[in-house]
Amino acid sequence: MQTIKAAVCHEFGAPLVIEDIHLRAPDVGEVEVTLHAVAICHSDISFAGGAWGGSLPAVYGHEAAGKVSAVGPNVNGVAEGDSVVVTLIRACGICRSCAGGKPTICETPYDGDAGPIRTTEGGMLHQAMACGAFAEKVVVDQSQLVKVSDAIRMDAASLIACGVITGVGAVVNAAGLRAGQDVVVIGAGGVGLNAIQGARIAGARRIVAVDMTEEKLEDAKAFGATHGVLATGDTPWRAAFKALGGKGADAVIVTVGAIPAYDQSLKYLGRGGKVVMVGMPHSGAMAEYEPVTAAFMGQGLVGSKMGDVVIQRDIPWMVDLYEQGRLQLDSLISGRWSLEQINEAIADTKAGKARRNVIVFDH
Repeated sequence: MQTIKAAVCHEFGAPLVIEDIHLRAPDVGEVEVTLHAVAICHSDISFAGGAWGGSLPAVYGHEAAGKVSAVGPNVNGVAEGDSVVVTLIRACGICRSCAGGKPTICETPYDGDAGPIRTTEGGMLHQAMACGAFAEKVVVDQSQLVKVSDAIRMDAASLIACGVITGVGAVVNAAGLRAGQDVVVIGAGGVGLNAIQGARIAGARRIVAVDMTEEKLEDAKAFGATHGVLATGDTPWRAAFKALGGKGADAVIVTVGAIPAYDQSLKYLGRGGKVVMVGMPHSGAMAEYEPVTAAFMGQGLVGSKMGDVVIQRDIPWMVDLYEQGRLQLDSLISGRWSLEQINEAIADTKAGKARRNVIVFDH
């Protein structure tokens, strides 16, 4: 066991506590990564707020990058010193979902209570989302890692672990957008901006961003949106229809976990279109639809977890796009904070103005 610092959640809704924890050495198929950066995702905030329950105490954080510092037996593809992106996508590789090319919905359960971290007294400490990356180091399954070029900045690389693959993947993989089609993206936060980038990269004809503030709509245009619509009006979908040339979208990407956004999502959609559900409301929250309209219009609703990505296929592609200047990463970062400042970074994220706040480690 080694001792590292981590931000621990002891009570839902309470500030995280910076304290020493114990991390065991990597076991069979596992890798230890010394983290250089971990971004703050709204999912971490929701979990820490108790939106989806779970075990406590816990270490959250799942959007990370760093250097491999130790490898366990039977590890392939990475070695000590490699730069890697660390994701929450832990895939067994042999279940029906993995074998079918859907590792994001792997059917093999993982018990975070029995993971590699413990309190200094030896008590249970939950490794949230199979990562627990609000810490100086992590031990994760090798399936969760992708080796990347040493040339990419670690703070930029960390964003690929969740926000980027979720947003871009929702458009390219889940929606299956074709060049020349029209897209509406509801929510222009971190994931929404990446969905907008994904639509631009995929060759969308029109990309309409929908958000609550003009500031976010200006952000959206900087990332590729062709039009912006304020969601504060009575019928924002009518403005979207006008922007789309008098018709509905081929795909609507809902990137926020807000029930009103889901209630209205079908109203932006055209015949034969698809709503891709990305944002995650609190457990128990219910949306309402009129099924007859979706049936008559041949419309679909599909959930998308982590952009339906295959990380060994999609992350290297996205890194290449970044290095070519076709995928923005650096401009997604609103602020860089130390681990000791994590509660301030979370508060800034909750205020709604940040694109992505990143915790950086000084090694």
